[in-house]
Amino acid sequence: MRRAALLFAVGLLAAAAVSAQPLPSGKWWRRPEVVQLLNLSDEQQARLESIFRSAANDLIDLKAEVDKQNIALRGELDQPQLDRAAIRRISAKLNEGRGRLFERELMMLVDMRSVLNDAQWNRLRNQLDRLNRQQQMQRQRQK
Repeated sequence: MRRAALLFAVGLLAAAAVSAQPLPSGKWWRRPEVVQLLNLSDEQQARLESIFRSAANDLIDLKAEVDKQNIALRGELDQPQLDRAAIRRISAKLNEGRGRLFERELMMLVDMRSVLNDAQWNRLRNQLDRLNRQQQMQRQRQK
């Protein structure tokens, strides 16, 4: 029972991290509806692409490290005898990895934000807020 509660908590934390994305996933600056909504110029799209490309390898490596630590933590939690010290070590590595991933994502966001003017940024944020509200309503209806 205790192990199930721990696994559930780990799952909730992972879901919270995923749902807190400040930007749409993928190459949102190439989607026609976003280009139109924000009135992105070709130069802005190229700059956003360049920022993404410069961050991509770091993001892949950092996400892989977080995934590895999640697997290690699940493996420890599945042991018949829980090793608190090992769980604590893995947890510390997992938190450190999540922090590095968050920081890199945030710096990419800062760089991307600098490409957009204030009006474009506000339109993007409003659209994302609308989508988040819709997703929350859908989740509530599914309960």
